[in-house]
Amino acid sequence: MNTPKELLGKLDASAVGTRVLLRLAQEILLGFRALGDLTGTVSDAMDQCGIAGAVPGSTLKPTDPGARIVGQAVTVLNRRTEQTVAAAVARKVSGLREIEAHNLAEPGDILVIQGVAGCSSLGGISASVGKRQGEAGAVVDGGVRDIDHSRSIGYPIWSSGVSPITGKWRVETVAVNVPVVVAGISVRPGDLVIADEVVAQASARSDQERLAKLAAGIPLPEFVAIPRRRDKLPDRG
Repeated sequence: MNTPKELLGKLDASAVGTRVLLRLAQEILLGFRALGDLTGTVSDAMDQCGIAGAVPGSTLKPTDPGARIVGQAVTVLNRRTEQTVAAAVARKVSGLREIEAHNLAEPGDILVIQGVAGCSSLGGISASVGKRQGEAGAVVDGGVRDIDHSRSIGYPIWSSGVSPITGKWRVETVAVNVPVVVAGISVRPGDLVIADEVVAQASARSDQERLAKLAAGIPLPEFVAIPRRRDKLPDRG
């Protein structure tokens, strides 16, 4: 087991659920990264296993349409602060403390934030810190900003919204590496997170052989009889 990292002091130690994640074998992560139709294949597999865990791309939109990530979750729990913006500005102390999560992240991890709608829970500086830590990217149920910057440094983000409004006067980080809820899905520290851009073309790629035969003019009964790649999961032994 890895040695726990020292905290930065931005949050009380009691607000940090765990400093060391239970690590998945690299072979598992590499296996997922090798999938062609990444999220579509995994979503179908979860259906067959009775697991609810897929979120549509229309709910969490990618800032970089070509990005795809596979990694373990380092979680952040944010909530809307009770003080007014004016009072927060006067104090000149940001309520955002996700840097404690960045500090605990290992290369390849994914920051998962239960955020606040209408303002940013992650901006350019935070994205730069995440990139510096080697994170694969971030998933934010809430607003983000400075996405031109995050794209330019290769730090992909999936979020429920983009807002120029800073969260540092409106949001407070209350815990790190505790269970969070993102788009209705519970995410625990260390959970496997995968993301890409799911569009119509993804399904077309997975069924390209069937569609090619249809375009060639095969009768509809023959087309329906052709097994789809994801109708049955391969037996992994």
